[in-house]
Amino acid sequence: MTILMGLSSCLAIMAVARFPKPDFTSGYEYPDISHGIPFELFWNVLDIVLLVAMMTLVVWAAYKKRSRAVIYTMSVVSVLYFGFFRSGCVCSVGSIQNVVTAMVNPDYHLPWNVLLLFLLPIIFAILFGRAFCAGVCPLGALQELVNIKNFRLARSVSVTLSIIPWVYLAFTILYAATRSQFLICRLDPFVGIFRLGGDVGMISFGIVLLVLSVFMGRPFCQFLCPYGALLSVFSSLSWKKLEITDRGCINCALCSKSCPVDAIRAPQQSKTKETRHKGVHRIILFSFLLPALTLAGAVLVGSQSEALSLAHKDVWLYEQLLQQQAHPDMEESLEVETFHALGGNIEELKAKVDNIREDYQLYASLAGALIGLVIGFKLLKLSLKRSRHTYEISLARCTMCGKCFNYCPQNLPKVHQS
Repeated sequence: MTILMGLSSCLAIMAVARFPKPDFTSGYEYPDISHGIPFELFWNVLDIVLLVAMMTLVVWAAYKKRSRAVIYTMSVVSVLYFGFFRSGCVCSVGSIQNVVTAMVNPDYHLPWNVLLLFLLPIIFAILFGRAFCAGVCPLGALQELVNIKNFRLARSVSVTLSIIPWVYLAFTILYAATRSQFLICRLDPFVGIFRLGGDVGMISFGIVLLVLSVFMGRPFCQFLCPYGALLSVFSSLSWKKLEITDRGCINCALCSKSCPVDAIRAPQQSKTKETRHKGVHRIILFSFLLPALTLAGAVLVGSQSEALSLAHKDVWLYEQLLQQQAHPDMEESLEVETFHALGGNIEELKAKVDNIREDYQLYASLAGALIGLVIGFKLLKLSLKRSRHTYEISLARCTMCGKCFNYCPQNLPKVHQS
Protein backbone atom coordinates (compact mmCIF):
# COMPACT_ATOMS: atom_id res chain seq x y z
CA MET A 1 0.00 0.00 0.00
CA THR A 2 2.84 2.35 0.89
CA ILE A 3 4.54 1.57 -2.44
CA LEU A 4 1.34 2.38 -4.34
CA MET A 5 0.95 5.70 -2.50
CA GLY A 6 4.54 6.62 -3.26
CA LEU A 7 4.12 5.68 -6.91
CA SER A 8 0.97 7.75 -7.25
CA SER A 9 2.76 10.74 -5.67
CA CYS A 10 5.61 10.44 -8.18
CA LEU A 11 3.18 10.24 -11.10
CA ALA A 12 1.37 13.32 -9.82
CA ILE A 13 4.64 15.26 -9.65
CA MET A 14 5.67 14.13 -13.11
CA ALA A 15 2.28 15.12 -14.51
CA VAL A 16 2.87 18.73 -13.56
CA ALA A 17 5.86 19.04 -15.92
CA ARG A 18 4.67 16.47 -18.41
CA PHE A 19 3.80 18.92 -21.14
CA PRO A 20 6.17 21.71 -22.20
CA LYS A 21 4.97 25.29 -22.29
CA PRO A 22 3.19 26.14 -25.54
CA ASP A 23 5.49 27.77 -28.07
CA PHE A 24 3.84 31.09 -28.83
CA THR A 25 5.01 32.82 -32.01
CA SER A 26 3.59 36.19 -31.03
CA GLY A 27 6.69 37.29 -29.10
CA TYR A 28 4.96 36.81 -25.75
CA GLU A 29 7.36 36.69 -22.79
CA TYR A 30 6.49 35.01 -19.52
CA PRO A 31 6.54 37.47 -16.61
CA ASP A 32 8.72 36.87 -13.57
CA ILE A 33 6.64 35.42 -10.76
CA SER A 34 7.02 37.28 -7.47
CA HIS A 35 5.36 36.42 -4.18
CA GLY A 36 4.41 39.55 -2.27
CA ILE A 37 3.64 39.95 1.41
CA PRO A 38 0.10 38.81 2.20
CA PHE A 39 -2.22 41.83 2.32
CA GLU A 40 -3.51 41.10 5.82
CA LEU A 41 0.06 40.90 7.13
CA PHE A 42 0.66 44.41 5.81
CA TRP A 43 -2.31 45.78 7.76
CA ASN A 44 -1.33 43.89 10.92
CA VAL A 45 2.16 45.37 10.79
CA LEU A 46 0.73 48.83 10.11
CA ASP A 47 -1.60 48.46 13.13
CA ILE A 48 1.32 47.80 15.46
CA VAL A 49 3.50 50.54 13.97
CA LEU A 50 0.71 53.09 14.31
CA LEU A 51 -0.07 51.92 17.84
CA VAL A 52 3.50 52.47 19.01
CA ALA A 53 3.93 55.72 17.07
CA MET A 54 0.70 57.21 18.40
CA MET A 55 1.38 56.25 22.02
CA THR A 56 4.89 57.70 21.68
CA LEU A 57 3.47 60.98 20.39
CA VAL A 58 0.99 61.07 23.28
CA VAL A 59 3.81 60.60 25.80
CA TRP A 60 5.86 63.32 24.09
CA ALA A 61 2.92 65.73 24.07
CA ALA A 62 2.07 65.02 27.72
CA TYR A 63 5.53 65.04 29.27
CA LYS A 64 7.48 67.43 27.03
CA LYS A 65 5.04 69.81 25.39
CA ARG A 66 2.16 69.60 27.90
CA SER A 67 -0.16 70.26 25.01
CA ARG A 68 -3.55 68.77 24.23
CA ALA A 69 -3.41 69.55 20.49
CA VAL A 70 -1.32 66.49 19.57
CA ILE A 71 -3.36 64.21 21.82
CA TYR A 72 -6.62 65.46 20.29
CA THR A 73 -5.20 64.84 16.82
CA MET A 74 -4.38 61.26 17.83
CA SER A 75 -8.02 60.83 18.88
CA VAL A 76 -9.21 61.86 15.43
CA VAL A 77 -6.70 59.54 13.72
CA SER A 78 -7.66 56.64 16.00
CA VAL A 79 -11.39 56.99 15.35
CA LEU A 80 -10.84 57.19 11.59
CA TYR A 81 -8.27 54.40 11.28
CA PHE A 82 -8.71 51.93 14.19
CA GLY A 83 -12.42 52.71 14.41
CA PHE A 84 -14.08 53.13 11.04
CA PHE A 85 -11.36 51.87 8.68
CA ARG A 86 -10.29 48.82 10.71
CA SER A 87 -13.85 48.34 12.02
CA GLY A 88 -12.78 48.42 15.68
CA CYS A 89 -11.37 44.87 15.60
CA VAL A 90 -9.03 43.35 16.69
CA CYS A 91 -8.46 45.86 19.50
CA SER A 92 -6.45 45.84 22.71
CA VAL A 93 -9.64 45.62 24.78
CA GLY A 94 -10.78 42.44 23.05
CA SER A 95 -7.29 40.93 23.05
CA ILE A 96 -7.80 39.97 26.71
CA GLN A 97 -9.96 37.08 25.53
CA ASN A 98 -7.37 35.77 23.07
CA VAL A 99 -4.58 35.90 25.65
CA VAL A 100 -6.64 34.08 28.29
CA THR A 101 -7.66 31.40 25.79
CA ALA A 102 -4.02 30.87 24.80
CA MET A 103 -3.01 30.54 28.47
CA VAL A 104 -5.47 27.73 29.19
CA ASN A 105 -5.55 26.02 25.81
CA PRO A 106 -2.17 24.92 24.38
CA ASP A 107 -3.82 24.11 21.04
CA TYR A 108 -4.96 27.70 20.56
CA HIS A 109 -2.72 29.77 18.29
CA LEU A 110 -2.36 33.32 19.56
CA PRO A 111 -1.65 35.69 16.65
CA TRP A 112 1.49 37.74 17.17
CA ASN A 113 -0.26 41.03 16.46
CA VAL A 114 -2.99 40.31 19.04
CA LEU A 115 -0.33 39.58 21.67
CA LEU A 116 1.38 42.89 20.89
CA LEU A 117 -1.94 44.74 20.98
CA PHE A 118 -2.40 43.37 24.50
CA LEU A 119 1.14 43.93 25.81
CA LEU A 120 2.23 47.26 24.32
CA PRO A 121 -0.33 49.50 26.07
CA ILE A 122 0.52 47.75 29.36
CA ILE A 123 4.24 48.39 28.82
CA PHE A 124 3.55 52.06 28.12
CA ALA A 125 1.32 52.21 31.22
CA ILE A 126 4.12 50.82 33.39
CA LEU A 127 6.55 53.36 31.97
CA PHE A 128 4.45 56.51 31.44
CA GLY A 129 0.79 55.98 32.33
CA ARG A 130 -2.34 55.36 30.29
CA ALA A 131 -1.03 56.70 26.98
CA PHE A 132 -3.22 54.19 25.13
CA CYS A 133 -6.37 55.61 26.72
CA ALA A 134 -5.41 59.18 25.86
CA GLY A 135 -6.24 59.13 22.19
CA VAL A 136 -5.08 55.81 20.75
CA CYS A 137 -7.96 53.58 21.84
CA PRO A 138 -10.82 54.19 19.36
CA LEU A 139 -13.44 53.53 22.05
CA GLY A 140 -12.10 56.23 24.34
CA ALA A 141 -11.24 58.58 21.47
CA LEU A 142 -14.82 58.50 20.15
CA GLN A 143 -16.16 59.49 23.56
CA GLU A 144 -13.50 62.18 23.92
CA LEU A 145 -14.40 63.84 20.63
CA VAL A 146 -18.06 64.35 21.60
CA ASN A 147 -17.42 65.50 25.18
CA ILE A 148 -18.53 69.06 25.93
CA LYS A 149 -19.43 69.23 29.64
CA ASN A 150 -18.27 67.25 32.65
CA PHE A 151 -20.98 66.25 35.09
CA ARG A 152 -19.35 64.96 38.28
CA LEU A 153 -20.50 62.09 40.44
CA ALA A 154 -19.86 61.91 44.17
CA ARG A 155 -16.58 60.15 44.89
CA SER A 156 -18.30 57.33 46.79
CA VAL A 157 -20.63 56.72 43.81
CA SER A 158 -17.74 56.89 41.35
CA VAL A 159 -15.66 54.40 43.35
CA THR A 160 -18.63 52.04 43.64
CA LEU A 161 -19.32 52.15 39.89
CA SER A 162 -15.64 51.57 39.17
CA ILE A 163 -16.10 48.00 40.47
CA ILE A 164 -18.14 47.17 37.34
CA PRO A 165 -15.12 46.99 34.97
CA TRP A 166 -13.53 44.43 37.29
CA VAL A 167 -16.71 42.35 37.34
CA TYR A 168 -16.76 42.60 33.53
CA LEU A 169 -13.10 41.54 33.42
CA ALA A 170 -13.69 38.61 35.78
CA PHE A 171 -16.53 37.19 33.66
CA THR A 172 -14.59 37.86 30.46
CA ILE A 173 -11.76 35.70 31.83
CA LEU A 174 -14.25 33.07 33.02
CA TYR A 175 -15.96 32.65 29.64
CA ALA A 176 -12.71 32.81 27.67
CA ALA A 177 -10.95 30.29 29.94
CA THR A 178 -13.85 27.83 29.61
CA ARG A 179 -13.93 28.39 25.83
CA SER A 180 -17.59 29.39 26.03
CA GLN A 181 -17.69 32.76 24.29
CA PHE A 182 -15.84 36.03 23.80
CA LEU A 183 -17.92 38.29 26.02
CA ILE A 184 -16.27 41.56 25.01
CA CYS A 185 -16.93 40.93 21.33
CA ARG A 186 -20.60 40.27 22.03
CA LEU A 187 -21.05 43.34 24.26
CA ASP A 188 -18.90 45.91 22.45
CA PRO A 189 -21.14 49.00 22.33
CA PHE A 190 -19.18 50.84 19.64
CA VAL A 191 -18.26 48.17 17.09
CA GLY A 192 -21.72 48.46 15.51
CA ILE A 193 -21.20 52.20 15.11
CA PHE A 194 -17.76 51.71 13.56
CA ARG A 195 -19.12 49.07 11.17
CA LEU A 196 -22.30 51.08 10.45
CA GLY A 197 -24.43 48.05 11.19
CA GLY A 198 -24.99 45.11 13.49
CA ASP A 199 -27.07 44.23 16.53
CA VAL A 200 -29.70 46.92 17.07
CA GLY A 201 -29.57 46.58 20.85
CA MET A 202 -25.81 47.07 21.09
CA ILE A 203 -25.86 49.96 18.60
CA SER A 204 -28.56 51.62 20.70
CA PHE A 205 -26.45 51.09 23.82
CA GLY A 206 -23.47 52.65 22.05
CA ILE A 207 -25.54 55.68 21.06
CA VAL A 208 -26.71 56.07 24.68
CA LEU A 209 -23.09 56.00 25.84
CA LEU A 210 -22.14 58.63 23.26
CA VAL A 211 -24.99 60.89 24.42
CA LEU A 212 -23.79 60.46 28.00
CA SER A 213 -20.25 61.25 26.81
CA VAL A 214 -21.40 64.70 25.78
CA PHE A 215 -22.15 65.56 29.41
CA MET A 216 -19.83 63.16 31.26
CA GLY A 217 -16.22 62.27 30.54
CA ARG A 218 -15.84 58.80 29.00
CA PRO A 219 -18.54 56.80 30.81
CA PHE A 220 -17.49 53.56 29.11
CA CYS A 221 -13.83 54.04 30.06
CA GLN A 222 -14.66 54.93 33.66
CA PHE A 223 -17.36 52.42 34.49
CA LEU A 224 -17.25 49.57 31.95
CA CYS A 225 -13.91 49.01 30.19
CA PRO A 226 -12.17 45.83 31.47
CA TYR A 227 -8.86 46.67 29.78
CA GLY A 228 -8.95 50.12 31.37
CA ALA A 229 -9.21 48.40 34.75
CA LEU A 230 -5.98 46.54 34.03
CA LEU A 231 -4.22 49.68 32.82
CA SER A 232 -5.30 51.59 35.94
CA VAL A 233 -3.31 49.16 38.08
CA PHE A 234 -0.16 49.34 35.96
CA SER A 235 -0.33 53.11 35.51
CA SER A 236 -0.59 53.66 39.28
CA LEU A 237 2.88 52.10 39.48
CA SER A 238 4.27 53.91 36.43
CA TRP A 239 7.96 54.77 36.29
CA LYS A 240 7.35 58.37 35.19
CA LYS A 241 4.79 60.41 37.11
CA LEU A 242 2.74 62.81 35.04
CA GLU A 243 2.46 66.36 36.37
CA ILE A 244 0.16 69.15 35.23
CA THR A 245 2.94 71.73 35.23
CA ASP A 246 6.63 71.86 36.02
CA ARG A 247 6.44 75.43 37.34
CA GLY A 248 4.71 74.67 40.61
CA CYS A 249 0.98 74.43 41.41
CA ILE A 250 -0.72 77.67 42.54
CA ASN A 251 -3.94 75.86 43.62
CA CYS A 252 -6.19 77.74 41.20
CA ALA A 253 -8.45 74.65 40.77
CA LEU A 254 -8.81 75.18 37.00
CA CYS A 255 -7.21 71.84 36.19
CA SER A 256 -9.57 69.93 38.47
CA LYS A 257 -12.62 71.56 36.92
CA SER A 258 -11.42 70.74 33.40
CA CYS A 259 -10.68 67.04 34.01
CA PRO A 260 -13.41 64.93 32.34
CA VAL A 261 -12.76 61.80 34.44
CA ASP A 262 -12.26 63.48 37.83
CA ALA A 263 -8.67 62.28 38.04
CA ILE A 264 -7.25 65.35 39.81
CA ARG A 265 -7.37 65.37 43.58
CA ALA A 266 -7.79 68.67 45.42
CA PRO A 267 -5.56 69.73 48.33
CA GLN A 268 -6.77 68.49 51.68
CA GLN A 269 -5.58 68.46 55.24
CA SER A 270 -6.60 65.84 57.77
CA LYS A 271 -8.65 67.58 60.46
CA THR A 272 -7.42 65.21 63.09
CA LYS A 273 -4.11 63.46 62.93
CA GLU A 274 -4.50 59.69 63.09
CA THR A 275 -2.88 58.14 66.13
CA ARG A 276 -0.49 55.23 65.81
CA HIS A 277 -2.96 52.97 67.61
CA LYS A 278 -5.77 53.83 65.18
CA GLY A 279 -3.51 53.27 62.17
CA VAL A 280 -2.46 49.83 63.44
CA HIS A 281 -6.11 48.99 64.13
CA ARG A 282 -7.02 49.88 60.55
CA ILE A 283 -4.24 47.67 59.12
CA ILE A 284 -5.36 44.72 61.27
CA LEU A 285 -8.99 45.22 60.22
CA PHE A 286 -8.22 45.18 56.51
CA SER A 287 -5.75 42.31 56.87
CA PHE A 288 -8.77 40.23 57.91
CA LEU A 289 -11.32 41.95 55.65
CA LEU A 290 -9.46 41.44 52.34
CA PRO A 291 -9.07 37.63 52.68
CA ALA A 292 -12.66 37.37 53.96
CA LEU A 293 -14.08 39.27 50.98
CA THR A 294 -11.89 37.29 48.59
CA LEU A 295 -13.11 34.00 50.02
CA ALA A 296 -16.73 35.18 50.08
CA GLY A 297 -16.55 36.19 46.42
CA ALA A 298 -15.02 32.82 45.48
CA VAL A 299 -17.72 30.88 47.33
CA LEU A 300 -20.60 33.04 46.06
CA VAL A 301 -19.69 33.00 42.36
CA GLY A 302 -18.38 29.44 42.52
CA SER A 303 -21.75 28.26 43.84
CA GLN A 304 -23.36 29.56 40.65
CA SER A 305 -20.94 27.76 38.34
CA GLU A 306 -23.54 25.24 37.13
CA ALA A 307 -25.92 28.00 36.06
CA LEU A 308 -23.08 30.00 34.50
CA SER A 309 -21.94 26.95 32.52
CA LEU A 310 -25.11 27.18 30.40
CA ALA A 311 -23.24 29.80 28.39
CA HIS A 312 -21.23 26.93 26.88
CA LYS A 313 -22.95 25.50 23.80
CA ASP A 314 -22.34 21.87 24.77
CA VAL A 315 -23.78 22.32 28.26
CA TRP A 316 -26.79 24.10 26.84
CA LEU A 317 -27.32 21.31 24.30
CA TYR A 318 -27.05 18.66 27.02
CA GLU A 319 -29.68 20.41 29.13
CA GLN A 320 -31.93 20.64 26.08
CA LEU A 321 -31.55 16.90 25.52
CA LEU A 322 -32.46 16.16 29.15
CA GLN A 323 -35.57 18.30 28.83
CA GLN A 324 -36.48 16.49 25.62
CA GLN A 325 -36.13 13.12 27.36
CA ALA A 326 -38.26 14.30 30.30
CA HIS A 327 -40.93 15.74 28.00
CA PRO A 328 -41.07 13.66 24.78
CA ASP A 329 -44.02 15.69 23.48
CA MET A 330 -41.96 18.89 23.53
CA GLU A 331 -40.96 20.18 20.13
CA GLU A 332 -37.30 19.57 19.37
CA SER A 333 -35.04 22.56 18.91
CA LEU A 334 -32.90 22.79 15.80
CA GLU A 335 -29.77 21.97 17.83
CA VAL A 336 -31.34 18.84 19.35
CA GLU A 337 -32.64 17.73 15.97
CA THR A 338 -29.18 18.20 14.43
CA PHE A 339 -27.57 16.27 17.30
CA HIS A 340 -29.83 13.25 16.66
CA ALA A 341 -29.48 13.50 12.87
CA LEU A 342 -25.69 13.30 13.19
CA GLY A 343 -25.91 10.27 15.44
CA GLY A 344 -24.71 12.01 18.58
CA ASN A 345 -24.09 9.97 21.73
CA ILE A 346 -25.60 11.53 24.84
CA GLU A 347 -23.28 9.61 27.16
CA GLU A 348 -20.21 10.98 25.41
CA LEU A 349 -21.74 14.44 25.57
CA LYS A 350 -22.39 14.00 29.31
CA ALA A 351 -18.72 13.11 29.91
CA LYS A 352 -17.70 16.22 28.01
CA VAL A 353 -20.17 18.38 29.96
CA ASP A 354 -18.86 17.06 33.28
CA ASN A 355 -15.35 18.21 32.36
CA ILE A 356 -16.67 21.61 31.29
CA ARG A 357 -18.50 22.04 34.59
CA GLU A 358 -15.36 21.15 36.52
CA ASP A 359 -13.58 23.95 34.66
CA TYR A 360 -16.44 26.29 35.46
CA GLN A 361 -16.23 25.45 39.15
CA LEU A 362 -12.55 26.40 39.17
CA TYR A 363 -12.69 29.54 37.03
CA ALA A 364 -15.94 30.81 38.54
CA SER A 365 -14.33 30.61 41.98
CA LEU A 366 -11.29 32.50 40.71
CA ALA A 367 -13.52 35.15 39.11
CA GLY A 368 -15.41 35.57 42.37
CA ALA A 369 -12.16 35.82 44.32
CA LEU A 370 -10.99 38.61 42.00
CA ILE A 371 -14.27 40.52 42.47
CA GLY A 372 -14.10 40.14 46.26
CA LEU A 373 -10.48 41.29 46.35
CA VAL A 374 -11.28 44.38 44.26
CA ILE A 375 -14.20 45.30 46.52
CA GLY A 376 -11.89 45.02 49.51
CA PHE A 377 -9.31 47.34 47.97
CA LYS A 378 -12.01 49.84 46.99
CA LEU A 379 -13.21 49.96 50.62
CA LEU A 380 -9.63 50.42 51.76
CA LYS A 381 -9.18 53.26 49.29
CA LEU A 382 -12.29 55.04 50.55
CA SER A 383 -11.09 54.79 54.15
CA LEU A 384 -7.68 56.34 53.47
CA LYS A 385 -7.38 60.12 53.64
CA ARG A 386 -3.95 61.33 52.57
CA SER A 387 -2.95 64.95 53.06
CA ARG A 388 -2.19 66.97 49.91
CA HIS A 389 -0.91 70.51 49.66
CA THR A 390 -1.46 70.98 45.93
CA TYR A 391 -3.60 69.52 43.15
CA GLU A 392 -2.30 66.09 42.16
CA ILE A 393 -3.09 63.68 39.35
CA SER A 394 -4.53 60.28 40.25
CA LEU A 395 -2.33 58.14 38.01
CA ALA A 396 -4.76 55.21 38.08
CA ARG A 397 -7.71 57.29 36.82
CA CYS A 398 -5.90 59.73 34.52
CA THR A 399 -6.44 58.99 30.82
CA MET A 400 -3.82 61.56 29.75
CA CYS A 401 -6.33 63.48 27.62
CA GLY A 402 -4.37 66.70 28.21
CA LYS A 403 -7.28 69.04 28.99
CA CYS A 404 -5.73 70.11 32.27
CA PHE A 405 -2.58 71.32 30.47
CA ASN A 406 -4.47 73.99 28.55
CA TYR A 407 -6.35 75.22 31.63
CA CYS A 408 -3.33 75.55 33.90
CA PRO A 409 -2.14 79.20 33.89
CA GLN A 410 1.37 78.02 34.76
CA ASN A 411 1.63 76.42 31.32
CA LEU A 412 0.91 79.65 29.50
CA PRO A 413 3.92 81.31 27.82
CA LYS A 414 5.60 83.78 30.13
CA VAL A 415 5.51 87.41 28.98
CA HIS A 416 8.96 88.96 29.22
CA GLN A 417 8.86 92.65 30.07
CA SER A 418 11.47 94.91 28.51
